[in-house]
Amino acid sequence: MSASPLSETPFPAPALAPKTAKVIVTKVFVRGLKVEAHIGVYDHEHGRVQPLVIDVELDVAASHCEALGDTVNYETIRTAAQDIAAAGHIDLVETFAERLAQACFDDHRVTRARVRVEKPLALAPHAAAAGVEITAVRG
Repeated sequence: MSASPLSETPFPAPALAPKTAKVIVTKVFVRGLKVEAHIGVYDHEHGRVQPLVIDVELDVAASHCEALGDTVNYETIRTAAQDIAAAGHIDLVETFAERLAQACFDDHRVTRARVRVEKPLALAPHAAAAGVEITAVRG
């Protein structure tokens, strides 16, 4: 019995690529972080705290992460957000977002930070939230 024409190929089988991949960027994120802050430009917003909901996504120049010290600990994001809120009244969510992005760049491995800050009560009951999202890159 002769071999099927499909089983005979004129080209050798390609060499398989190594099974390791090079990680070029790690994304570290925190989603839905709740923080109470003195924030807002209107008179009725001064002297009281308001809830904020924060999302942060960081591009981190890290690969082969096997230990916490190999990457950015997302606890530092929570702590930075709480510290910014505790530092005193802030007029704009844009300011809060920029301060948080700058705090993320304290870790030299962070190359990009996307920060989204929502004020759930800003347009209540007409909207679920209002806020801002910024993207910052290491300069």
